[in-house]
Amino acid sequence: MAPPIERVSGWFRAAIAVLAFLPATRVACGADGTAPAAEVIGARALESRHGMVACVERRAAEIGAAVLASGGNAVDAAVAVGFALAVTWPEAGNLGGGGFMLVALADGASVAIDYREVAPRRMTADHFLAADGAVDQPRREFGHHGVGVPGTVAGLAEAHRRFGTRPWAELVAPARALAADGIVVQPALASGLAEHAIDLARFPATKAQFLREDGHPPEPGETLVQADLANSLRWIEEGGAAAFYDGPIAALLAAEMERAGALLDARDLAAYRAVVRAPLAVRHRGHELLLMPPPSSGGVALAQMLALLAPFELGARGAFDAGARHLFAEASRRAFADRAQWLGDPDAVAVPVAELLGEEHIAARRASIDPARAGSSDAFGPPVVPAAAEGGSTTHFSIVDAMGNAVANTYTLEERFGSKLIAPGTGFLLNNELQDFNPQPGRTTRDGQIGTAANLARGARRPLSSMTPCIVRRDGEVVLVTGSPGGRTIISTVTQIVLDVLEFGTPLAEAVARPRQHHAWFPDRVAVERAFDAATVAELRALGHEVVVSTRSTQGDAHSIARGGADGTFAGVADQRIDGWCAAPSAPPVADARAGESDAATTDEN
Repeated sequence: MAPPIERVSGWFRAAIAVLAFLPATRVACGADGTAPAAEVIGARALESRHGMVACVERRAAEIGAAVLASGGNAVDAAVAVGFALAVTWPEAGNLGGGGFMLVALADGASVAIDYREVAPRRMTADHFLAADGAVDQPRREFGHHGVGVPGTVAGLAEAHRRFGTRPWAELVAPARALAADGIVVQPALASGLAEHAIDLARFPATKAQFLREDGHPPEPGETLVQADLANSLRWIEEGGAAAFYDGPIAALLAAEMERAGALLDARDLAAYRAVVRAPLAVRHRGHELLLMPPPSSGGVALAQMLALLAPFELGARGAFDAGARHLFAEASRRAFADRAQWLGDPDAVAVPVAELLGEEHIAARRASIDPARAGSSDAFGPPVVPAAAEGGSTTHFSIVDAMGNAVANTYTLEERFGSKLIAPGTGFLLNNELQDFNPQPGRTTRDGQIGTAANLARGARRPLSSMTPCIVRRDGEVVLVTGSPGGRTIISTVTQIVLDVLEFGTPLAEAVARPRQHHAWFPDRVAVERAFDAATVAELRALGHEVVVSTRSTQGDAHSIARGGADGTFAGVADQRIDGWCAAPSAPPVADARAGESDAATTDEN
């Protein structure tokens, strides 16, 4: 019998019906991933007063909830989930990539941990250009030359150093056990491996890890053992981040890069540091939004769109109708134009965040919006030649603990399964994140390639990212934690969820399920999911928008948590566009989920 969810309000029942969520189930998960320790409940949507984890994969969510049940805080759970996803969701969960983590503490403090990948110090702006000046796309996409210095292990270690309360080894051990003992391949993972089997077979260590001896990917229900990954996790479990950046893992990575003549080397690995930044904090409708600053472009763009739209009082419409969607498309057009021109690594170029969010600039941009007619992207600078789009192999997880501490974490390998490269002996996929730099200086195109100076490749620079983790507070309490994968569409997805919840008062499950749209300046069109209402599409076209309806893909995968009531209940919603699961302790944690040191929110670059 499924256990009762603690309190299911009327709106949440309706939302569950909308999304056809599965019943709750009881699971037990131990500190090492094997022995029962703390009972948790899980479902596609869930309510609990004892904390919540929402992410793309069930076993990782359960591990995070077990950490909460054992008395760990939201950051402890985030570390465990981050490592677990490297085993169970290898297309985006990772050790060999990077990302961003927002932490909001119950005492009001907050930080943004930037563990974005970094270019090897010898990289130059023409790194991906062939002799004829064209972009060498295979060099960008596959193998050694597109790999940035991974940041994930350093980022998780920095979060744990500042805020963790449970022993590091205890948080890594469940992932190590999963890799060593094997995981039952779920349909979503089997589908991804099958779709990319040809490219995964390019590299011997990758082929050996993910494909059977006959060269075919595993079927759903088969067991996938990842022995080399278990070894790497054991090194990290015992030696911390040093094992990755200046120990046995670093030695294996550096040897493989040297063998292939790639730029990344042991010196680049040893020099890597996660950077702790002040979150970008903005106000909207009585709420405080904590967003990621550059090198994320998502925080600035989301803040710009909210500011552009505020005087239009979208909430007065009562629904996210065609008129509201038109205005959202126009706000997107302007925010993405600014993104292309101005945003990059703040440690390498001057990023005018204050000016971009200043009232003078926002007012000028807003004045150019016609509420009754689509504008033209050429008004913000016409590009000239064709080119390619940003990858989207990313995943997001949201966590809240019983004390009210919250984590929004988005991390990535860039493309699905990254560069498809595993360095022999390491067991984890490496990113191809260097392709997030603008590939051809000076070439910005109608198809969406950007060639502006702010995000050109340079040694030790962090490429611009669209990842947009978001935490919303009201009166000091967390009311929404969200984020998404999806390349440039991440910004559109997260902004729509924020607008739905804050402007229209939409229940979170309904907001997550609602069909999504995207306008990125160029291409000059509104792309919509296939579930988009046909009448709304017709109205947008009548307003002058080119609307492209997707015939196969969805936009984003936004696993989110909202405060569901005045009694402190949290509602978790797993977006079902890819896969997902929510999990929570079935009883109060065995100890308070406190943050780490009292000065842990200090901003520095250690």
